[in-house]
Parts: sequence; C-alpha cells; structure tokens
Amino acid sequence: MTRTILQSATRTVIMGFDQPFCVIGERINPTGRKKLAAEMVAGNFDTVRKDALEQVAAGALVLDVNAGVTTVNPNETEPALLAATIQLVQSIVDCPICIDSSVPDALKAGLAVVKGRPMVNSITGEEDRLEIIMPLLKKYNVPVIAISNDENGISENPDVRFEVAKKIVHRALDFGLKAEDIVVDPLVMPIGAMGTAGLQVWHLVRRLREELKVNTCCGASNISFGLPHRHGINAAFLPMAIASGMTSAIMNPCRPQEMDAIRAANVLMGTDAHCTTWIMHNRDRPEPVAGAVSAPVGEAGAGPDAGGSGGKRRGGREARRGG
Repeated sequence: MTRTILQSATRTVIMGFDQPFCVIGERINPTGRKKLAAEMVAGNFDTVRKDALEQVAAGALVLDVNAGVTTVNPNETEPALLAATIQLVQSIVDCPICIDSSVPDALKAGLAVVKGRPMVNSITGEEDRLEIIMPLLKKYNVPVIAISNDENGISENPDVRFEVAKKIVHRALDFGLKAEDIVVDPLVMPIGAMGTAGLQVWHLVRRLREELKVNTCCGASNISFGLPHRHGINAAFLPMAIASGMTSAIMNPCRPQEMDAIRAANVLMGTDAHCTTWIMHNRDRPEPVAGAVSAPVGEAGAGPDAGGSGGKRRGGREARRGG
C-alpha cells in the first residue's frame, strides 16, 4: 500500500489510499496578497502567525509555506525569507511543512532549517528542472508534488498529462527516489471554462492510483474559478475527488462548507474510524431551526451566490492555489 510520510518535530502525517484525506493549508502565500507580501518584506509575520494558527485549528494537517514576494528579486531575497517563515511557523504549530518555491536556492534554505520530513512543492516535467530538483530531494529524502506539465505547457488532454506524470515518476526512480514519495498533481482545470474538467480529474486520479500507484494532490479551488458561490462547487468537488482516489489537496481549510464535505467523505470512505472525527466536530453543533426556508432564487435578498442571472460565468485558468 502506498504511503507518503510527512513529519514535523513530533507529529507524523501519512498520505495513503486508506488514510483520511490530507488537507494542506494554502494561506501562507503572498501571491495575490499585497498586504501579506508587504508585511513579509518588512519582517512583520503577524499575518503569517494568524494564518498558521487558524488553519491548524480549522483542520489543516500540513501547512504550505511560500515566501515568493514578487516585488523583489526572488533569487536574492527568497531563500532567507522562506527559511525565516518556516522557522516561525514551526515555532507556533506542530504540523509538517510543505516547502513551496520554484527557486532552488530557496528550497535548499528551507530544507536546511525545517524540522522533521517536509514535502517540496513542486517539480514539473522539464528535464532541466528534474536535473536540478531531483538530487536535492534525494539528498534530504523528502517527497515532492509533481505537476503534470512540461516544456509543452499544460495539455488539455488528460492522457497527455498522465504521460507527463508517468515520466516524472520514472525519472524519480532513476534518481533513487521512491514512487511513494511522488505526489502527483494532475492539474484541475476551471469547470466554467472546460465543461469536462471534473470528468478529467476523476479519469486521471483513477489512472494515477491504479497504474502508477501514487498519491495525488491538487489546488482544489481551481475547479470553481470564475463562477459564483465558489465554495459550493468546491464542497461538491472534494468528496467526488476523494471517492475517485485523490488523497490530498492544497486548499483553504478555513471554509467550513468545504471542511464539512471532506470530513463527511472520510466517514463514507471508511477512513474516519467509528466516525470519531465527525462526531468530535459536530457533537455540539446546533440543529437547524425547523421550518426555516432560504429565499428562492430571484427573490429580494438573494445575492449573486444564489445562482441568479446576476452572476456571469467567466472562463480562464487560475494559478494552482488561487481562490
């Protein structure tokens, strides 16, 4: 059975087909967050601290940590900033870290200070990228998220994306890594722009599980990009992905609707023994008021999230952890 093992100083998280779904908190990332980026550049980690504590309290098992502040030269500033951010996060929460950077020197700096066994986010199928990152993964004996694109970009054909993932897994074996330490991101397309995006994910995840026997991950919010009431789409997507075999997602755990969907899926997939986690989180939840009815679509007070004509679909692709 495939096991991808992540560790902090004292805690172990296991990704696997028979394990609870692994929620990787996405919030410690200055991409698209100008206030957070400015704070981090100034050495102010108040928001980082707040995001770390809130995500773990909400149910994140792993925290993704990114220090890619685009207003400055990443090759010069990101290594030290990423290392400082990781050290801060590890000082206030006890969970494994996902080191998120495209800068090799930043990955090296993060791996040098992180405690336990982190995961690296990420590697792609370009040969020059493989030659740089794979030896680093081997040296530190850490797993990695492998994104299914290469020199040709992101293919809209799921079978092409599968072949890219297969290439990365086989090259990892060439470098002495284990297949269980390659967590494949099959790339989730926005359903508003590509109506088959959900079907593609189910197809890919099943093939990755059955043929390559690897764990999988995704940027969960990509599926809903451009649509109104995104969290409703995300909350439906996640249990369907879990039922297809997906084992983790990079997402915002501070969305109760989505976390409820994941916890319910864990119960139904048999990975929440005796419904223990579900009961713990719902024991004291008040029951809905009998007879309460939400406003029908189109009535006064129903906003764009209600699904009326006010919310127009917008196509396009989103960064992996947008949302």
